[in-house]
Amino acid sequence: MNFDTLLLDLDDTVYPAESGLWGAIGLRINQFMVEEVHLDPQGISELRERLFSQYGTTMRGLIAEYGINSRDYLAYVHDVPLQQFIQPDQLLRTALSGLQQRLVVFTNADRAHAHRVLKVVGIDDLIDQIVDVVDVDPYCKPQIPAFKIALSLAGVTDPARVAFFDDNVSNLKVARSLGLYTVRVGREVENPEYHACISSLSDLRKALFPATEQAGHE
Repeated sequence: MNFDTLLLDLDDTVYPAESGLWGAIGLRINQFMVEEVHLDPQGISELRERLFSQYGTTMRGLIAEYGINSRDYLAYVHDVPLQQFIQPDQLLRTALSGLQQRLVVFTNADRAHAHRVLKVVGIDDLIDQIVDVVDVDPYCKPQIPAFKIALSLAGVTDPARVAFFDDNVSNLKVARSLGLYTVRVGREVENPEYHACISSLSDLRKALFPATEQAGHE
C-alpha cells in the first residue's frame, strides 16, 4: 500500500473514546439546546438522536430546524477543560513522527477546537492541514459531498492514495465507497464496512505497513 495522505478524524480518534471528553461536549450540546434554543430538557436526547441521524450532526439539524448560528454553537459546546480529559500522548507523537505522508485532520468540529485538542495531545506541530466542519459547509461527515470537498481542499487527486482513520463506522463506510483505504480506530473488530481496525491511532503503522510490523516481531 502506497499512500500520499493520511486523513485523520479528531474526536475519539486522536485520543481514546474512554477519555470522557466527548461526553463532556455532549453535555454542553444539551445545555446549549436548553439555554440558547429554549427546548424542553425532557426531549433533548430523543431530538439529538433524530437530528444526528437525519442531518449528520446535531449542529446541522439545529441550523436547519431552528436557525442557530453555527459559530456560536461551536464556541459554546467546545468550551470544556480539555486537560481534565486528555493528556500528551508520546506514543502517538512517535507513531506520527517521520511519516512521509501528509497528515490532514478532517473533523465535524471547528478548527479552534481541533487545534486545542491537538496541542494538548502534543501533535499539533505534526499536522499539515485541518479541514473542519466550516470548510465543508453546508455538509458534514458522513455526507459524500463533505468528503469530496475535504479531499479537494487537501489536494487529493487519487482517493486510493488516501488512508482514512475514524472511530465512526458510518464515516468509514462512505469513505470506503469513495475509494479511500479505511481504518477503524478504537475497536479491533473486523467489519466489511472498512479495510482494517486498530485499538489506538498510535498503532496506525500496523494498518499502513502490516508486513513490516509483522516482520519486526518475528
